[in-house]
Amino acid sequence: MAIVKDAATIELIWNLIRGKTDGISKVTFFPQKPDFPEASPYPQPLERATAESQGIESSRIREMFEALEKEKTLHLHGIMILKNGKVIGETSFYPYRKELWHAVYSMGKSVVSMAVGFLIQEGKLSLDTKIVDILKREVNLIALLKRKNLTVEHLLTMTSGVSFNETGAVSGDDWVKSFLESSTHHEPGEVFEYNSMNTYILSAVVTEVTKEKLTDYLRPRLFEPLGIEKFFWESCPKGITKGGWGLFLCLEDMAKLGQLYLQKGEWNDRQILPAEWIEQSVTKKVTPAEETGFLGYGYQIWMGKREGSFAFNGMMGQNVFVYPDIQMVVVTTAGNEEFFTSNAMQDILERYLPKQEEMDERLEENKKEQQKLRETQWRLSHPKKIQKMIRKGGWHRKKETDDSWKKKAKKLDGKRYEMSAVYIGLFPLMGQVFHNNYTDGIREIGFNMEEDRFFMTVVEGEEEKRLELGMEEAKERNLELHGEIYRVAVEGKFCTDEDGRQVLKIVISYLEDAMKRILKIFFMEHKIELCATEVPGKGIILNGISSITGGWMEHPILKKIREQGNVDIVRLLMESAIEPKVEGREKKEEEAQKNPAEEFHSLPEKDTDEKKKQKQEESKKEEQE
Repeated sequence: MAIVKDAATIELIWNLIRGKTDGISKVTFFPQKPDFPEASPYPQPLERATAESQGIESSRIREMFEALEKEKTLHLHGIMILKNGKVIGETSFYPYRKELWHAVYSMGKSVVSMAVGFLIQEGKLSLDTKIVDILKREVNLIALLKRKNLTVEHLLTMTSGVSFNETGAVSGDDWVKSFLESSTHHEPGEVFEYNSMNTYILSAVVTEVTKEKLTDYLRPRLFEPLGIEKFFWESCPKGITKGGWGLFLCLEDMAKLGQLYLQKGEWNDRQILPAEWIEQSVTKKVTPAEETGFLGYGYQIWMGKREGSFAFNGMMGQNVFVYPDIQMVVVTTAGNEEFFTSNAMQDILERYLPKQEEMDERLEENKKEQQKLRETQWRLSHPKKIQKMIRKGGWHRKKETDDSWKKKAKKLDGKRYEMSAVYIGLFPLMGQVFHNNYTDGIREIGFNMEEDRFFMTVVEGEEEKRLELGMEEAKERNLELHGEIYRVAVEGKFCTDEDGRQVLKIVISYLEDAMKRILKIFFMEHKIELCATEVPGKGIILNGISSITGGWMEHPILKKIREQGNVDIVRLLMESAIEPKVEGREKKEEEAQKNPAEEFHSLPEKDTDEKKKQKQEESKKEEQE
């Protein structure tokens, strides 16, 4: 199984390097994420209060937000601060909205731990239950011999020793079978080795024991009592909730889960989870690597730097920090440049959070500082255009905007460009890999002006997408990619590069996720150059791929490629795949009218046959190479 997994990973990476993303996945893709239920009311909102009423200065909260904004390695999307169960500070970072759900990645692992706690409370499971005794239908002789000593606790503490890790998610559809039959790095219980597939197997255990999906099992026990209704959790191709990732939650619902643990499992005078289970879960069981930024690991929960603190953590800044000594919870969503919680984030939070001895039950209300905090929260969550209007005297004054972009946009009205290669997509590379939704490649780009609105039309694969470019403030809309719905905010800006070329910079923020796609279009006579980047950028992608694949760049095949000279050719190729460049040729008016996107399916049969033949020849040539 390790050979199959490694081969699939290398093949995927090699295809990405070659710019071939169309049809490369070995895992069945099916659209599953629904549109966010924005119209439905939000149940059980948390109480809001001034910081001073809870014994903290409003200035601390404001200064914390400003420090997080200034830190270059952080890209905050939303933050919420609770004291004594009340919200004393909250804001989103434009164009993100704290009301939307957000992918929380590995933070979902802590929720899986809660499900295990419920099963133990109900007497359906124990920490020393052997996995092979539960997943009997999936166990053959090979699996029995390899996994005979593996227990629930080993999975909870990331000490399974199983080599089938996150990269196994690209090798095929049957992850349970692959995990059970995989090779072993070490004996269970010996070494901490972070592996999302441990949590996936726990999700499979919940389903096998209860005959329910993880989400259905948790709904009446956890989600409904806390008023958590707006959530979604992705499933694997076999229908098992992913567990270790794939969960979407609202910021306030993340805060509720942290507050539940701060209250030792009690909610609205009802014991939801046993206090004993929570105490066990947040007690250090193993020591993780220093670069994680944490001092210990319990049952799918991290121990923080501050004494007694713990966290539900998801990569790139999805966090629920709990500080029992001061009865506080801090929740963040972000797209930071680090997989684990960045030390910068923890350092800033704990620089401004008070120490226990500094706490007061209540401070005198400070209206001036409270107003400053409100202004900062408002500023962070609104576009600069509106901020400028307010600074210049408010809404009653004549609207003042920069209309210079309109002249440039009108020059592009009606122009269409055919791309020379088709491996750049609207979806960032990281999103393609994590959601198993790979691009068919942008084939054509066009521009149109309608009154004072500027549109970009993109033909990706055989689907046409029309995006309004917000030149003064982001334009929010749903973007459908292969049937999956993504909420995006699109911004555009004209500028000039160092060579005097006109550049149109387009930022597509995926509001429910940690990533942004940035497209820069350079205009030359009858040609364009399309350059794609993403945030988080190539550094985190390369380091992340290397860490979860056990150092794929040291694979013998790839190592051999690098033996010539001192240049790391493979890394350079990977970098070019993460930040690709493609040229486009302006289509003549008759060409644009002749082959619009909606006529792709009705091309002459002769052209279709020729293209098929060309593709077959190219495929044979690639195989020979």
